[in-house]
Amino acid sequence: MDVRKDKWYFGISTLVVSFLCVGPLVLPLVWINPNFSKKLKITLSVIILAVSYFLGVIFFRSLSAINNYYKLLSN
Repeated sequence: MDVRKDKWYFGISTLVVSFLCVGPLVLPLVWINPNFSKKLKITLSVIILAVSYFLGVIFFRSLSAINNYYKLLSN
């Protein structure tokens, strides 16, 4: 009877929470996870990088909008 207990940081919930907290810095956890196939690791990496990119674009556009708003207020 082989009872293999995975480490806590290999859980899906840990990966999701880590991604929500640190974004693409979670990629090493994806790549060291022995439960994921190489195809899944590549797919998750692409998804994580794409979501991080789009969130970054949205963030910088919102900063630009806030900056423009404050420029209007200061005139």
